[in-house]
Amino acid sequence: MTTTATEHAIGAAMPARRRGPAATLHDSWVVAKRNLRRMTRIPEIVVFGLMQPVMFVLLFSYVMGGAIKIPGANSSSHTYIQFLMAGIFAQTVTFAVAGASAGIAEDMTKGLVDRFRSLPMARSAVLAGRTLADLCQTAFTLVVLGLVALLVGWRIHDGVLKALGAFGLLLLLGYAFSWIGALIGLSVRSPEAATSAGLIWLFPLTFVSNAFVPVTSMPGWLQGVAYWNPFSATVQACRDLFGNQVGPVDSAWPMQHAALVSVLWSVVITAVFSWLSVRKYRSAAG
Repeated sequence: MTTTATEHAIGAAMPARRRGPAATLHDSWVVAKRNLRRMTRIPEIVVFGLMQPVMFVLLFSYVMGGAIKIPGANSSSHTYIQFLMAGIFAQTVTFAVAGASAGIAEDMTKGLVDRFRSLPMARSAVLAGRTLADLCQTAFTLVVLGLVALLVGWRIHDGVLKALGAFGLLLLLGYAFSWIGALIGLSVRSPEAATSAGLIWLFPLTFVSNAFVPVTSMPGWLQGVAYWNPFSATVQACRDLFGNQVGPVDSAWPMQHAALVSVLWSVVITAVFSWLSVRKYRSAAG
């Protein structure tokens, strides 16, 4: 009897969660602002997040650019940088998964999630706010990386509007993958494990694609995997929109309809992993 009365007292003390999409969006933005403020107070997070993609651009363009041959194109570092940059952009937005998974794992281990549970807010807002903050950081990273690419010879050839469309596809892919990072962060026991788990599967995903070499250079059995890789679709769509297509476009259906396939992959990944993440969060919090 005493236990029941205590439980009712605790339940009465707990504020009721608000319902409705508007309240959820508001809660998500509040959490996003908290994460964005944290990034500004710890600038090392942003600085070191920029260093890796910049190093990839410099190493691939100056060290390996002249050695990698693109069918139907001149073999030169200048030609290769046009081919390369869409892949580097896509790799950058997907590698942000490691930061998302580590951040959520850290919040879990420090008990911050338990504090959020005591507030009158939608539970999905904790994850949505985190992924929104990661999206803002990814957008900033793309701007800086684009400026570096321009300095080493990369150019946009089909106009600003199409280029903005390409960056939109990249951000959509990055947002989708941040939900994968959220699920990983909720599933491991430490930020260190989350960082490793967030990166290890990305290397085969990015390299078994058209990001750095033509798919036709791969073994036949691997080409089908590369063509249907969501990473490949986004890379090809960006090359089309940037006007950076070097050599003929592969005849595979996903490459001929790359923008459509890219959007579909991003929407499906977001839908599946946001649902799994929120479900995992509720079970972990419960």
